[in-house]
Amino acid sequence: MYELRHLRALDAIAAEGTFARAAQRLGYTQSTLSQQVAALERAVGGAVFDRPGGPRPVRLTPLGRVVLASARDVLEAAGAAEEAVARFHAGDGRVDIGTFQTVTDALLPAVVRRLRERHPGCDIRLVEDEAAEPDLGELDVLFFDRPGPDDADSILLLEDEHVLVASPGAFPAGPVPLDLLHDAPTIALPPICDQREVEEHLAARAVVPRVVFRTADNRAVTSMVRAGLGCAVMPVLSLGWPERPRGVVLHPLEPALPPRRVFALTRGALSPLAEEVVAVASRVAREVRDAGGCRA
Repeated sequence: MYELRHLRALDAIAAEGTFARAAQRLGYTQSTLSQQVAALERAVGGAVFDRPGGPRPVRLTPLGRVVLASARDVLEAAGAAEEAVARFHAGDGRVDIGTFQTVTDALLPAVVRRLRERHPGCDIRLVEDEAAEPDLGELDVLFFDRPGPDDADSILLLEDEHVLVASPGAFPAGPVPLDLLHDAPTIALPPICDQREVEEHLAARAVVPRVVFRTADNRAVTSMVRAGLGCAVMPVLSLGWPERPRGVVLHPLEPALPPRRVFALTRGALSPLAEEVVAVASRVAREVRDAGGCRA
């Protein structure tokens, strides 16, 4: 079995030319260094140095040259691993984050900026997917609008009020009764996740809007409302923060629909950087919530 300390001894002696200088470089006594070389020679099955004695430098044997060539590759890889582990514990390294539109637009810019300020060398990878079910896969953190499966940890970040988005004058000022949405021309997101729950709650009250356009793009929804194609029921944070869209009116709904909930999902032990992603996202979500970002 080749130990790193034995390979470092071999490399130091080859570089310095004598056991005495190599021992000084490594901070060993010369006898300790000789013991490490002896252990390496037993492991490889032969001498790695010719020792001429006196002041003359030692020379690598043919076997020693073979071992040294591989040893330097191993030592380089070990050094890279040690550096990567040190960066990992310092909060650098790589973190893979899954997100969706609202989180990408309203929360992640502040999260990413704060992480980069604290850890300039960190490697942040984002993937955005409007999926029907949460799939952590190889992700470290997944932002989703429902809790995760039983084997995941689900941290509630915020609750987001649903509002009616309409063109000016389409509805009376103030709260709009849900009944008025029955058969109303409506722009909607794809019927998954929060949108599916919205439509199920409306259907339970015998309210079935007439969907005239579905799009996965939040901005396209408000653009079509602004154009007069119809109205939309949206979580208020999905409309933008801190700026709200112009040319449309946000009405509270009466009775209110259950809020859209946004979670940070993780699984198992986290790296220090992933833990910080969740902590920073929780702080940013609280700041947005306290500033009124989740209310009309």
